[in-house]
Amino acid sequence: MFAFIISRLLQALPVLLVVSFISFALFTFVGDPVAAMLSQDATEADRLALVALLGLDQPWYAQFWKFLGNALQGEFGLSYRLSRPVAALIAERAPATLELAFCAAVMTLCLGVPLGIFTGIYRDHWLSRVFLTLSLVGVSLPIFVLGMLLILVFAVHLGWLPSFGRGETVQLGWWSSGLLTLSGLQALILPAITLAVFQLTLITRLVRAEMLEVLRTDYIKFARARGLSNRRINFGHALKNTLVPVITIAGLQLGGIIAFAIVTETVFQWPGMGFLFIQSVNSADIPVMAAYLLLISCVFVTINLVVDLLYYAVDPRLRARR
Repeated sequence: MFAFIISRLLQALPVLLVVSFISFALFTFVGDPVAAMLSQDATEADRLALVALLGLDQPWYAQFWKFLGNALQGEFGLSYRLSRPVAALIAERAPATLELAFCAAVMTLCLGVPLGIFTGIYRDHWLSRVFLTLSLVGVSLPIFVLGMLLILVFAVHLGWLPSFGRGETVQLGWWSSGLLTLSGLQALILPAITLAVFQLTLITRLVRAEMLEVLRTDYIKFARARGLSNRRINFGHALKNTLVPVITIAGLQLGGIIAFAIVTETVFQWPGMGFLFIQSVNSADIPVMAAYLLLISCVFVTINLVVDLLYYAVDPRLRARR
């Protein structure tokens, strides 16, 4: 197991280095940070002094190693738009995004897996047809359209839920949580549903397809011939083999929930990292963009490692092969 973890970490290093270089290229080749930081009244001497202070007069490879070293320490400089440390901005916005992604992921797994199992076992039931039709709508409907429809129905017409913002939050050390207040929970419902619908429908259809494939295998037919009950066959034998590929897809979708929460946060004005990234794009705030890109790449690498470990633990064929 330890050798397996080491091999996966070594495979992840080149990915992180490539993403780090892309982030560094944003600093170096996109825009002029000196012009963004100096006022119009600055002299040429002020400009040269700032260039020397930022190390922009050094060769690009020296600048890259300096950028890499600062990134390992969580330092990405100052935001051009807010004139604040980027690490502090990310730390402020991370709780909102992580809570939204966590709630959407829980909703996806708690509803998607049971619905997929039900539609796979009872594929001719009328409820299965209803669920599959709804899942097709969920996959086809763009996230921003779904978000606006939910706002129109539940916030504008019915007035049950807020249409934007995070509501009241409680400060727990450096973590600000909206899960402990009524207004925070109300504000979380619509964004979480919007973010979860696409992933939920995808997981439902994937579990159903895997369940149908497993139920057609020879060892399931042999189990039926032995007289085993349907409950034991479906949940004791078929479900275990169904969840092996589902673990991989579900892990990748969790990374996608965090990375692609940008649209949902923009629609609901949710004060998370995705909304901060959109604001940074509009104002060409390169340090924030680079930090977000690196952070999301680290999230994907970490989730891939966890998924590989779960796959290794669930599938005995991998352990036998090694």
